[in-house]
Amino acid sequence: MAAAPCASVAARLDIPEGICALSYDALDTQAIIQSVADDGAGATAVFIGTTRNSFKGKVVTRLDYQAYSKLAIKTMADILRDAHSRYTRSDHQAADSGAHATALIRSAVHHRLGTVPVGEPSIVIAVSSPHRKEAFMACELILEEVKLKAQIWKREFYEGEREEEAEWKANVGH
Repeated sequence: MAAAPCASVAARLDIPEGICALSYDALDTQAIIQSVADDGAGATAVFIGTTRNSFKGKVVTRLDYQAYSKLAIKTMADILRDAHSRYTRSDHQAADSGAHATALIRSAVHHRLGTVPVGEPSIVIAVSSPHRKEAFMACELILEEVKLKAQIWKREFYEGEREEEAEWKANVGH
């Protein structure tokens, strides 16, 4: 009898606002930044979340990530759409033209699946915008919303503990 298909699979969704991706491969930070590049962008904000070597006094050896990919990728896309709708114009643009202008140009969120060793990125978010304020604000919003809402779980492994003792947790990191 065949095993049931794993729900934690690589996935990618391109939407007008940007790119959402789940991958078992190492995240290519420069390629992700380039994916939001635009000649109209005066700012690109980037967040790179990496596996750190300690948590609450324990030595972390690695993190494992799983996702319900089909739903997680849709949730991530909704988060990008929401960020773009929240920041519809910047203070600078409003003062300059009085017209409603797009404050965000393009966004990307890439999350790693599987094992992520200490020092490697588990999430990369990039946001381009005409101005820095909206880029920074949107980048933080996307990060917090993905951690809160996306169907992604992590398992922390600590030095000196048996692997079977590691528990899956919601990905609401610290």
